[in-house]
Amino acid sequence: MSAIPAARFGSGTGRPFPRCVTHTIPKAGKALNAHLDHRNPLVFDTHELGRRPGALQRLTRTVDAPGSPALGIDDVIGVPEGTPVELELRLESVMEGVLVTGTARASAEGECVRCLEPLRQEVVADFQELFSYPDADDRGRAIKPEPGDDAEDDEDRLFLEDGLFDLEPLLRDAVVLALPMQPVCREDCPGLCSQCGARLADDPDHHHDAVDIRWAALQGIADSIEAGDKDEMSGAEAGVDEKQEK
Repeated sequence: MSAIPAARFGSGTGRPFPRCVTHTIPKAGKALNAHLDHRNPLVFDTHELGRRPGALQRLTRTVDAPGSPALGIDDVIGVPEGTPVELELRLESVMEGVLVTGTARASAEGECVRCLEPLRQEVVADFQELFSYPDADDRGRAIKPEPGDDAEDDEDRLFLEDGLFDLEPLLRDAVVLALPMQPVCREDCPGLCSQCGARLADDPDHHHDAVDIRWAALQGIADSIEAGDKDEMSGAEAGVDEKQEK
């Protein structure tokens, strides 16, 4: 299946410039992309940007964090579903497609890996990705693949679909990279007591007298000898007192 060209008129020029209805070309082992819904807040339209290289467009948008799965690192830290995510995007038209550069800001929630207390952390994720035009030249004509082309190269490429692109996969990857793999409530968090599980930040002097089981038997003998020495000393002191009384 090849790209289907469609004409649009450029603003103020009166001359049409081509626009392509983009469809992913079927390949072995690779299904067609799902049709993008322009009503999805994470789907963006590039028609106003146009295809003239060098054209720029800046966008700001606040969206709800997607779920299923959560936006972040499972069971560690992430942006809860429905949490506001502030997006700042810069769209630049280049020869190959649309270069998207942006920043996402949101509040992530998780659990301290040391003391297991809940924590909240602001996350700032930067990203950049090229969304390629379909396999067509700047006039909308289909390009025949060269014999030496590697089809696997397309597996990692993102394509525009009828001038739309979906930011969600890019946003997910950027947020995961921006979040800590081992979040802590504070840099010097002492964690939990390894013996009783007490939170050490609440009791800095908390400790246990550790006894090495390999020396436990000798410690018992030492305690017995110490107790015997005390008894002998007490008996000697009593004899001295009796002599003094006589």
